[in-house]
This record gives sequence, C-alpha cells and structure tokens, in this order.
Amino acid sequence: MSSPETENAESAVAEAEGPKKLNLDVKVDAPSSCQRHVTVTVSREDIDRYFDVAIEDMVPNAAVPGFRKGNAPKKLVEKRFRAEVKDQVKGTLLMDSMTQATEEQSFSAISEPDFNYSAIELPEEGELTFEFDIEVRPEFDLPKWKGLKIEKPTKGFEKDDIDKHLKQVLGRYASLVPHEGAAETDDHLVCNLTFKHDGKKIEHAEEESIRLRDTLSFQDAKWEDFGKEMTGAKAGDKKTVTLTISDEAANEAMRGKEVEMEIEVLEVKRTELPEMDEAFLKQIGGFESEGDLRDYVKQDMERQLNYYQQQRLRQQITEELTKDADWELPPELLKRQAARELERAVMELRSAGFGEEDIQAHRNELRQNSMASTRKALKEHFILERIAEEENIEETQQDYDMEVMQIAMQRGESPRRIRAQLEKGGMMDVLRNQIIERKVIELIQGEATVTEVDADLQQSKTSAVNLLICGEGEAVPAAEEEAKDAE
Repeated sequence: MSSPETENAESAVAEAEGPKKLNLDVKVDAPSSCQRHVTVTVSREDIDRYFDVAIEDMVPNAAVPGFRKGNAPKKLVEKRFRAEVKDQVKGTLLMDSMTQATEEQSFSAISEPDFNYSAIELPEEGELTFEFDIEVRPEFDLPKWKGLKIEKPTKGFEKDDIDKHLKQVLGRYASLVPHEGAAETDDHLVCNLTFKHDGKKIEHAEEESIRLRDTLSFQDAKWEDFGKEMTGAKAGDKKTVTLTISDEAANEAMRGKEVEMEIEVLEVKRTELPEMDEAFLKQIGGFESEGDLRDYVKQDMERQLNYYQQQRLRQQITEELTKDADWELPPELLKRQAARELERAVMELRSAGFGEEDIQAHRNELRQNSMASTRKALKEHFILERIAEEENIEETQQDYDMEVMQIAMQRGESPRRIRAQLEKGGMMDVLRNQIIERKVIELIQGEATVTEVDADLQQSKTSAVNLLICGEGEAVPAAEEEAKDAE
C-alpha cells in the first residue's frame, strides 16, 4: 500500500509530464491533395480511464441516498451516475483523440474536423471507432524562388497626369446636373433595368445612376458594348440586349444562360465639378491652397502606382511559383474562401486609395470569376505561407497598426473604429495573410533580378452596378453582407 507521500510524488510527476497520451490507432486516407479522411480507434483502456476520471471528480460532491454528501463509495457513485457522465466523457474523449490524432500526422489542417457528433455512441464494451474529414494544406516541393527575373513598372507623373487625376478626385465631390442633349462618355444615365429569362421577369432595378463607360458590369454578368450602344442615348430611349450569365455565377442553375435586359433611360446627367475655393479646400481635407491639393493628388497617384507595381510583381512571381502547382482544391473550400479573397482584394484597393466606383467594378469582376480567381489565390497563399515559415517571416503589431491606419485615412474614419469593424467582421486573419504575403513578395523581389519598364496606367473603362441578376448566391454575396453588417 502506497503512502500519501508516494501518491503525492506520483501525482506531481504525472502533472509535470502532462496528460497521459491516448492509445490510438489512426488511419488516414487522402481523397485529394487538400482532403484527409481520418479513422480513429480508441482503446477500451482509455474509455474506462476517462470514465474513471469523471466519476472520481463526482465523488466529493455526489449525493447518494444513505450516505452523507461525498462519502458514498466510488463503485456506488459510478453505478448511479455513469449514464449522466457518459455524454461528458464522450465529448472530452472525442476532442482529445481528434487533437492528438491530427497533431501526430504530417499534414497541416486548414479547417475544423467535419464529423457527425450525435451519430457517435460510446460502446459499453470494446473499442470506440469514429471517422472525420478535414481539409489540409497540400504537400508539395517548394519551388525555386531565389534569382527570378521580373519586370517592375515605373512612371513619373507630369502636370497632365496630375490634372487628369485631380479631375477624378474632384469627381468624388461633383454634382450631377440634368443634361437635355445626347449622352457622351462619362455622363450618367439614370435608368430602369428589367431582366427576363425565358420571358419571365427575374430582376428589376429602378433609377440606377450609371456612368457611361465602355463596359457595364453586374455581379454575375457584363455588357461589353455598353459604351458603344448607349453613346448618344436620350431620356425616353429604351434598348433590349442579351447578356450571358457568368459560368461561375452564384446561382449554379443559371450559369452560362442568356437573359434579356431592357434598359430604359429616364434622364441624362452631366458631372459638374466643384469650384476649388477656400471653403471647399478646407472641407475636403483642410488644404490651404490648390497647390496643397495637387500635392495630395500626386501622393494618391504614387500610392496607386505602388499598388499597381505590387500587383504586377506579385503576378509575375506567383505565376512562376505556381506553374507546377497542379494539386486540386476541394469545391467547398473554394466556395468558402471566395468571400475571403474578395475581402482581401477590396481591402488592398481601399488601402491604395481607389474610389468606390473602381472598387465595385473589381468586386463584380471577382464575383464573375470567383472560383478561378480563388483557386489561383489559394495556390499562391499556400506557397507564400510555406516560404514565410521557412524564412521565419511573421507579422508584428506595428504591421497591423499601419494597415489599419491606411484604411482609416482612406475612409475618413478613426483607426479605432476601423479595427473594431475588422475584428467584428472576423477579417483580422485576412489582414494577417495580406501582411505576410506582402513581406514574402518583398523578400523574393529582393532576391530577384529586376528590370524597370514603363507602367501602363489606364483609367478604368468599366461601370459597375451592385446587382445580382439571378438571385442571391451562397458564397460571396452572403459573406459580404455579413462584412457590411460588421461595418
């Protein structure tokens, strides 16, 4: 019989060594490069041990008829309360065994285990076997990333460039005034839009104000000849055109189908830019003079040039790194990550100083090609994340502060409010990935041979309407509504 001192010593050793490992038999199947099907068998010894611990925890407070509280024999407590602790034991045992099983494998999980908890029953005799599915980061040989040859677009800004961009900036504060004549490029058409499929109306929008540009974009379709067809339009004009729904639209039943859109012009409006007087300059940013505003505009252009440079450099780098990344990604993973990719892209555009009109056009473009763009972005992320791990690249609090500050300045809100919105919307991990990936791209660029070329910066030629023609989708639109609610 062991003494109290011996028991205390054994307890201290056990506590120092941590919880006793489970005796598990784990079998892992790989249906695809990013999926694992795991079958776990837990020994009877471990099941009984977990029951024993649960009952021991109950003994000091167990109320059993015929005994003072806490004085009932353990076997009697177990007989009376075993059924009550069964679900508790099941939950703890499953959590511990799944954690141990995944930690002992070579794969890196990127999702929570997917299994039917209620369908699992603890056996009264013999072993417990259960199964679960889990998404993992694909295993691959890291491509050579040092010594790449890439081109960096550069541009100097002259007076004419600044004049054009100044007009765009002033356009954010412009008034739209009625215009009696025919519509010209950059005028606004106030329209009613009606969409039909097989003669049945499926969507309608009233009094949409649409800038007359080359292309008109919706969330799940685009009209390439918008500018050509509608230049010269006047109030009262109507036109019916056929649009093809994107092959990756949220509504799967409508992918690739044709719909008719009737556009009715209610009014033509022309942009009237504000006068740059003292009151206006102070109102939009506390500028003392037009020269100060032009300096700000140049900085805005340089910020957008930097965004363009980073996108082009990233594109060249990731094209090289992912050219042999032929692993398949599960459709469900792509659907879930499509929303995150959209959020990341929008966050980058806002940080770079782009206006909401250009951001909406980019949103629609991503939605129309959500699976392809998400597949590409995920492959890039997996490779860049591997490089970050091998090179010990990590994010810092200062990185987060700088990102939040840039978004706050662009949107005219306090950094504290922006941070709260990001945290509430669950987007801090998106920000974290953005920081890490940019650091890795900078590292690769520093190891590359870089040739400077002239930047081809062009103003957007797409107008965007935030409208889903074929009804609510399951992935991107729903996720973005949650993000908007968070704001």
